[in-house]
Amino acid sequence: MAVETTLTSSLGKAPACEKDAKALELIDQMTRSTDEVQKKVLAEILTRNAETEYLTRYHLGGATDRDSFKAWVPVVTYEDLQREIQRIANGDRSPILSSHPISEFLTSSGTSAGERKLMPTVEDELDRRQKLYNLLMPVMNLYVPDLNKGKGLYFLFIKSEAKTPGGLTARPVLTSYYKSNHFKTRPYDAYNVYTSPNEAILCTDSFQSMYSQMLCGLLQREEVLRVGAVFASGLLRAIRFLQLHWQELAHDIQTGVLTDKITDPSIRQVMLKFLQKQDPYLAQFIADECSTGKWEGIITRIWPNTKYLDVIVTGTMAQYIPTLDYYSGGLPKACTMYASSECYFGLNLNPMCKPSEVSYTIMPNMGYFEFLPHNPSSPTTDLNKPSPPRLVDLADVEIGKEYELVITTYAGLNRYRVGDILRVTGFHNSAPQFQFVRRKNVLLSIDADKTDEAELQKAVENASKLIKQFETSVVEYTSYANTKTIPGHYVIYWELLIKDPSKGPSKEVLKQCCLAMEESMNSVYRQSRVADNSIGPLEIRVVKNGTFEELMDYAISRGASINQYKVPRCVSFTPIMELLDSRVVSTHFSPTCPQWTPERKC
Repeated sequence: MAVETTLTSSLGKAPACEKDAKALELIDQMTRSTDEVQKKVLAEILTRNAETEYLTRYHLGGATDRDSFKAWVPVVTYEDLQREIQRIANGDRSPILSSHPISEFLTSSGTSAGERKLMPTVEDELDRRQKLYNLLMPVMNLYVPDLNKGKGLYFLFIKSEAKTPGGLTARPVLTSYYKSNHFKTRPYDAYNVYTSPNEAILCTDSFQSMYSQMLCGLLQREEVLRVGAVFASGLLRAIRFLQLHWQELAHDIQTGVLTDKITDPSIRQVMLKFLQKQDPYLAQFIADECSTGKWEGIITRIWPNTKYLDVIVTGTMAQYIPTLDYYSGGLPKACTMYASSECYFGLNLNPMCKPSEVSYTIMPNMGYFEFLPHNPSSPTTDLNKPSPPRLVDLADVEIGKEYELVITTYAGLNRYRVGDILRVTGFHNSAPQFQFVRRKNVLLSIDADKTDEAELQKAVENASKLIKQFETSVVEYTSYANTKTIPGHYVIYWELLIKDPSKGPSKEVLKQCCLAMEESMNSVYRQSRVADNSIGPLEIRVVKNGTFEELMDYAISRGASINQYKVPRCVSFTPIMELLDSRVVSTHFSPTCPQWTPERKC
């Protein structure tokens, strides 16, 4: 009972089983000793990598203390490490960044000079990632009972991998995990059973993988207790797939015979276990639900026992919340984990909270974490100055302040700027909890203006309020800075979900949406519009339904990962812009200038 008492005081609830109790006790221990664990992790990393070329360059002399590390080792970006990374990619096996052999590269969804970033990793990093995965369901079981009495319908995918010139594998982090024995030979856990067989998840053909996973989900519809994907966009893609292929799926269920479109031998073999008999009743049910064209609440209509959606809806994924609500009837959305290609960070200890309240507790044993104070009003912090700002340790961040995340990993990244901006919302024991704010990027700029991802998201949200009364929402959007006009102007592409086309927003309303977006922009933008005339009226281009799915298909055809794909919030690649422009059904411009008055503050 001692373990249960400790956990009840820490998380407010009792664990579901003995295995969960041990996992929750680990969380409690780690978060009560945050700074001590961080010191230990840093010492382990520095001891382990002491003889690497990178660390010997900075003359630590075997020191493993925090002060020496901060005094001698610089804060760096990906560009600072590209030479070393390229040497490893080309086949140099000497201990450049890590004393342990680099086992593969994990490709980041971010880019550097138009190329995907290559993040070095080592074999035992899989063990650390698995430890974090093992904590997710014990936390979820505190909030949602009886998850051991059903299954999870998760749409999970891998991407075919590439080889570097030196022969190392380069692939997305989730592909690495799904293809590892940690995933493929994972022990049975009644609380964490998927409807999809490994063979379907591990198929590189996205159509065959999606089709077989959807078919398995339909065949086990009454056993499904949770529906999910990595990102909200991935789950919406699955719903779109059902809209397009329900007739074929229903036919397979009715006849008990798998479509000839599934040619992968391993999938065909495993699907024999699922399609053992004809089920005309289920086939008719699917046809009845899908043939009407009414898709509101389709998730709970098809999978009636679903308790929540397991998807990331923080950051730019927040724009999908209204659409997810539409298709799910407002089911809770659980954001369980915070991770990247560089490192896995932590988890959400209150996964059933509202999306706007999601905070992640960074687990101090995953890596060594520092935080660069971030001033939103002065985003051009320059670490190349002689006396750069002092970075803050994990246990010393302050509630309400924003920071840029800086990491040191066992795989050899030292004081590496991830580029994520986080806001401290509180503490769990001595471990801080962070809300993901945005990536540190400027999306749009015409003149002196600089509009980032968060500002653009907020502008879209504000403009969307004007079309809500017409039962219309923005399904997806992207943008670009059109400098071909004089003056240049922002172009925003919108894909709309209109519940009743006969009652959709008028042209005048959409013009007001343009103005609402401009009113939401920062003062530099509005000054450029009103006083300087250096920016023209903002333009919204409404595109056909399905356009952004085509954009995703195009990105995947060029090598993007279906798991890690995120709609770019700003585009400049000509073929993508041509695709978007070919799908435009109407264009609308801001009818007047936004409000702006000269600021008196420096």
